[in-house]
Amino acid sequence: MKVAVATLAAVGATVVNCAAIEPRGNKLVTSEGLRKLIKLKALQEKAHLFERFAYDSPDKNRVIGSEGHQATIDYITKTIKKYSKYYDVYQQPMPLSIGLSANLTVNEKEVTVDAVGLAPGGSASGPVVAIPNLGCEEADFPADLSGSIALISRGTCVSGEKVAFAASKGAIGVLIYNNVDGNLAGYSLQRFPESDGEYVPTGGITQAAGEGFVSLLASGGSVTAELTTSSKDVITYNIIAQTKGGDQDNVIHVSGHSDSVAQGPGINDNGSGSISILETAIQLTQFSVKNAVRFSWWTAEEAGLLGAEFYVKSLNQTEKDKIRLLLDFDMMASPNYAYQIYDGDGSAFNLTGPAGSAEAEAEFAYYFDKIAKVNHTEIEFDGRSDYGPFLDAGIAAGGIACGAEGIKTQEEFEMFGGAAGVPYDVNYHEDGDTYNNLNFDAFIVMAKAIAHSTATYARSFDSLPPKNTTAIKARSDANQFKYKKSARYLSMI
Repeated sequence: MKVAVATLAAVGATVVNCAAIEPRGNKLVTSEGLRKLIKLKALQEKAHLFERFAYDSPDKNRVIGSEGHQATIDYITKTIKKYSKYYDVYQQPMPLSIGLSANLTVNEKEVTVDAVGLAPGGSASGPVVAIPNLGCEEADFPADLSGSIALISRGTCVSGEKVAFAASKGAIGVLIYNNVDGNLAGYSLQRFPESDGEYVPTGGITQAAGEGFVSLLASGGSVTAELTTSSKDVITYNIIAQTKGGDQDNVIHVSGHSDSVAQGPGINDNGSGSISILETAIQLTQFSVKNAVRFSWWTAEEAGLLGAEFYVKSLNQTEKDKIRLLLDFDMMASPNYAYQIYDGDGSAFNLTGPAGSAEAEAEFAYYFDKIAKVNHTEIEFDGRSDYGPFLDAGIAAGGIACGAEGIKTQEEFEMFGGAAGVPYDVNYHEDGDTYNNLNFDAFIVMAKAIAHSTATYARSFDSLPPKNTTAIKARSDANQFKYKKSARYLSMI
């Protein structure tokens, strides 16, 4: 991997060494050959390991900056590095500010508050000003917030945009209140600051607390707050492995995120995707490829797709153009699953992807229809997971999922079984996202789907439209707003 090596080195990639395993075959990969090597036992063993990484960590999770996540990164890197005669393997370091602690007093009473990732540590004391209309437009903010703490609802746009607006008007702190029940533990501003000083100390509070302060202010009452936060700077890592064989100017890119939320071990979200990709990468070493295959495990997805965003921004246009298709995999073993394909052609949700995305959707439909012989449905192609930054860069993308907090319909119950009127994963972003709550029937079907798509495009891109940089750029410009404003994407903000 010549140019790709140089590109990753330029952003500070580091190499991890360990004993190499010889590639075991020179036969060109086929879908059938690769799928046969994907075994449920191997997936289960790795899922147990990921759970152990979480439970050996003080907070019982694999959130960015934790021992559990670092153990995950180390394990994936060490495992894939064993095949260093087949892959070039790199860690891409990404600096990140992690929220550690927060304390909040409002009108001299203590209020529960959570630290917010990407926000600086510090103190702010002053009157609270409620910001209307969710604070996603500069016009929502008073002209002068000097010495004040802005109170803003979560939702509609990333919180980093809200905090930046508040700081530009002189606010010395921000309180983000939830737009649903629950606290904001592990929450992030979801956007790297564009300049020093753009963000101010920020705390996350519950919906009930925030709405209570809004009501008090609306009735003419006074609200004064004292907010203190602390943070730490860490280095977290994307992991990137690319085949030494195959056309290095034509890459099939297979990815998923390696981190969990703060609330639990994240064995479905996204241990299942990380593990499926890793097992596919291991078994691919028994074959040769015509097109280069790149596997990536993104960091900080749960903080706002930050690892994938960081990676895409590190690529120049020449490197972006080499990626013929990005396939991303998030949540492969939801307990109340549906087999979902991202709607790349826009036929179900009217959000189309860059040229090649429709063909990726069709390839997954072929797998479910003709190979697995199971039902499937479509899911909105809205940039909710790590494929989002690739869409914004005009790179064709696709993927599959088993479902998150969405509710299974009666029609889906008839297609997939399980339970209607219940979330696809009742443990989504909760401490119950464990090995014991994975659906192993879904896990193996989805892992083999990953193997099928990887093998198919490692052999040939003939089913994809030809490269057309001009068309890609135009489509990217036209669709950016749609991806970032779609309802399903906004449910993660």
